[in-house]
Amino acid sequence: MDMVPETKPRFKTARLIELWCAEPIFFASRELSDTYYTEGLIGNYALAYALGWARSPYRLTSQESGKPRYVEDLTPLNSECYILPAWSAQGSATFRFERFNALSDSYWYAMTNNRVATARQDSIRVRNGEKPNTFRPSNFPQTGKLRMIERGNRFHTIVFGDRELPDYIRVGKFMSKVRVSILQEMALEHLPVGDYSSQACFSTADLPTDLNLLSFDLISMPPTSLVKNLRFRGAAWRMGDYIIPANLQFCGGGSSHGT
Repeated sequence: MDMVPETKPRFKTARLIELWCAEPIFFASRELSDTYYTEGLIGNYALAYALGWARSPYRLTSQESGKPRYVEDLTPLNSECYILPAWSAQGSATFRFERFNALSDSYWYAMTNNRVATARQDSIRVRNGEKPNTFRPSNFPQTGKLRMIERGNRFHTIVFGDRELPDYIRVGKFMSKVRVSILQEMALEHLPVGDYSSQACFSTADLPTDLNLLSFDLISMPPTSLVKNLRFRGAAWRMGDYIIPANLQFCGGGSSHGT
């Protein structure tokens, strides 16, 4: 086995934590027809914001409103903390389906091009013979179904760094309540370059660019795809029963892996 280049370690310990879902959790991970699916994983970018490590401005200027701020918000954290995406502690998550209806309760409305027309001016346009499907669309759904992570699900993840963890966080588009529990504190051991397998989950954007990915399962979800069941060649970190690629960091350049 090759030896790891001598570098100053960023972390000396790690914590295995459990996330218990007190309420259903929804992310629009995939959209198929009128159904919006939540994957059975929780991304580490969402967790970094939920833990209060990063905060976006309440209002964005016109130049910044059209692009995400993950690089600006998360990369300053790399020297002091990091968190893995959370995977199901039960092997696979359980879900619930709910239907939503955002149609108007107004006296008059018409279904148009991806929106509901309710204004008086809209009704005049319809009476004058203009087709509703020529109206300007809105970029949000009016009706549909949601697949959400069911309450009571448990997820595990690993936190690096000494930042204090809250007892509860709010996660997802509906700001669902999640309890945070520390299960184990583990010493971090640096392993030499070699072939390893890991059962944890990783963000493709956070993997080191020099890591050789041998095999993995890809989960496509925004804002960055995740991998699990990873076999890799490279330097590694070992914490208790877990082995993961060394030198993970937010927005660390994983796009060069082609994922």
